[in-house]
Amino acid sequence: MSIITISRGTFSGGADLAECLHRHLGYDVVSREIVADAAKTYGVSESTLSRALESSPRLVDRFLHDRRLYLAFVRVALVERAAHDNIVYHGHAGHFLLKGVRHVVRVRLIAPLDFRIDRVRKRMELDDREAAAYIERVDKDRARWTEFLYGADWKDPSLYDLVVNLEQVDVEGACQAVIAVASRPHFQADDVSRQAMADLLLASRLAAALAADPVTSCAEVDVRARAGQVEIEGKLADPMLVNAVIDRARRVAGVRGIRYGTRVMFEN
Repeated sequence: MSIITISRGTFSGGADLAECLHRHLGYDVVSREIVADAAKTYGVSESTLSRALESSPRLVDRFLHDRRLYLAFVRVALVERAAHDNIVYHGHAGHFLLKGVRHVVRVRLIAPLDFRIDRVRKRMELDDREAAAYIERVDKDRARWTEFLYGADWKDPSLYDLVVNLEQVDVEGACQAVIAVASRPHFQADDVSRQAMADLLLASRLAAALAADPVTSCAEVDVRARAGQVEIEGKLADPMLVNAVIDRARRVAGVRGIRYGTRVMFEN
């Protein structure tokens, strides 16, 4: 039992690989459904969420705060699904959103430019020049967004457990390579990795709850959890906002203790 995330450039065959893994492993395939889940739960339109997560960040971006909130919504939607294991996710930065869980297999899929141009041309009815320009624009936006949010180059091979190039391997061959890696003992869920997933789920639920609350949505904090104990870090100048954050955290199911910075704020 494991979780497989697929990182890929636009029109690089990620959906085909995910469907192949579904056929061989029976894993659920998840992609755009995450955005739909988040939109439904938090009352944000799917198109708004998609634009926020896919468009390139600018140096001056008046919607940057909203983007951070939307990311919290999308992350908890993904973690809610991933907590059940046996899924293949090809979508927004899954290997970052599920960071710290050992039984996640992080796959990077690469495809030749002519392969990608052919797919864009057929799907979007563009000529070769327009298709190449579209691919370049979308890839640059994703790269900038990944660098901005996670301080990482999404093309860095050290971020992945397996990198597959479709230049000489077809999708079925890539699928078999992923299955071989996912079958290794290291990527099977055990008590430790399940606890890591439970911790990530609790932290994600709390972060989303803070983002959804009009009073605490302005609080830029980092949240971590371990066995029901949560740590909240951030520079909140307003004591009333600190109290509001702690109060909201106490009302999240599963939270048994709260530490803000170096102070223990709640223990149950």
